[in-house]
Amino acid sequence: MHDMETKVVDETTPATAPVAETTPIEAAPIERENMRDRRGGRGANREGRGRGRGREGRERSEFDSVTIAVRRVARVMAGGRRFNFSVAIVIGDKKGRVGVGLGKAADTAAAIEKATRDAKKHLITVKRTENNSIPHDVSAKYASSTVAIMPSTGRGLVAGSAMRTVLELAGVTDVITKILSRTKNKLTIARATVAALEKLTEK
Repeated sequence: MHDMETKVVDETTPATAPVAETTPIEAAPIERENMRDRRGGRGANREGRGRGRGREGRERSEFDSVTIAVRRVARVMAGGRRFNFSVAIVIGDKKGRVGVGLGKAADTAAAIEKATRDAKKHLITVKRTENNSIPHDVSAKYASSTVAIMPSTGRGLVAGSAMRTVLELAGVTDVITKILSRTKNKLTIARATVAALEKLTEK
């Protein structure tokens, strides 16, 4: 009799076991969903904060800039070669102000920053007509570059090389330009163009 009682107890125990096991299985998806919600909330807050900082920190400059020349210069030293970068930049607001700058540094980023500061120091204001042309013919020489600029109503901007960059950033249109020298040095061409624009007087 004692053996039969032990068998009955052993057979009934598996029947009660699934009742205890169903509770954690049913509760698990709810806990996972809660965890996802909590993670999603933290992620959303981080993304929102990151986007806000990006917009506040990025300020658009009033000037547009174009790099017209980049040169790498090597110097032979006792320990080997040392490289420097020379960068020429034209900046302008397309409303009459334009400048050309040159920067030299050991890396391009620092050279560009120096060139931009130099260009801001040498800004000029161009005298333009109502249709954004120039009031009269003008020419100038800088180093080995000689340029000429002539007004031409309705023709648009007819220019090439660094002259086009300078005139576009100055907001000058309806002109014809000529490079009267053989040099292809963009820096001297750009500075000759700025020198010519400085000679403009209102009529």
